[in-house]
Amino acid sequence: MSVFDILNKLNAEKEQKASGPVEFIICGLGNPGLQYENTRHNAGFMAVDTIAQKYNVEIKKLRFKSLTGEVTLGGKKCLLMKPSTFMNNSGEAVREAMQFYKLPIENVLVIYDDISLEPGKLRIRRKGSAGGHNGIKSIIYLTGEDTFPRIKLGVGAKPHPDYNLADWVLSNFKKEEIEGMHVSCDNAVKCAELIVSGKTDEAMNRYNA
Repeated sequence: MSVFDILNKLNAEKEQKASGPVEFIICGLGNPGLQYENTRHNAGFMAVDTIAQKYNVEIKKLRFKSLTGEVTLGGKKCLLMKPSTFMNNSGEAVREAMQFYKLPIENVLVIYDDISLEPGKLRIRRKGSAGGHNGIKSIIYLTGEDTFPRIKLGVGAKPHPDYNLADWVLSNFKKEEIEGMHVSCDNAVKCAELIVSGKTDEAMNRYNA
């Protein structure tokens, strides 16, 4: 290991161990359990796992009906969350964490799947409706707000209009789609870094599909 590698590692450890209260929540949406691990609906979990891997932190502490970890991005201490509530009740986890840390909804970044985009593509929004996504519906319903930033990761459209939507989002990615998901998860990390540091416009300009 070179001197530069050692210094980078030490800086990363210093970054991830920053003290102080949590200032931002980064919540990836998905379903718990091995059977859902590589499904389209778990794109949010995949992105949050990528953040954890990059910053060498673990998401394993059970709090707020979620597996959680803490990391500092963009100079702000962030709570990484993977709700254990199953997708349709994601709002329960988000609301608990918000209330505990007394954070406004604008300090909650949600990362989730979007069937209107192809794997490898993503879209950042400052706010908006649920757009038919049950996890987002739950968050909006239980917090009473839709003004939270979000990163939507493309998972591909149904193969034909009559295909059951639930079956599609709970299906595994095809081999040729995996590389695209790696790209979008890596880009989601960069977007999260910008968003929590107050540079949402830059994130949108650089990464929006």
